[in-house]
Amino acid sequence: MKLNPKQIIHLRGIAHNLSPVVMIADKGLTENVIKEIESALNSHELIKIKVAGDDRDVRKAIYTDICEKTNAVAVHQIGKQLVVYRASETIKEKHKIHIPKL
Repeated sequence: MKLNPKQIIHLRGIAHNLSPVVMIADKGLTENVIKEIESALNSHELIKIKVAGDDRDVRKAIYTDICEKTNAVAVHQIGKQLVVYRASETIKEKHKIHIPKL
């Protein structure tokens, strides 16, 4: 899925008030963490993830890995928080988040 800049801005606005639903600690991106992210994406479509650690390059690598392994779209990264989006697998009418077309 590819989003245009206007759609990303829309999702960033929605994500602003979200709290992180998944925390990635010192062990990094394990299979259990991926399963938890999958579950959260299926439930919410747009989620915020918090990553422990101060290494910016490691956080960027984790962000990329999450998007690749879950087929999610990178929406925003600021500091230790990552925001990812993936449309629900169900019928379009049941999507929780409606993205403007453009």
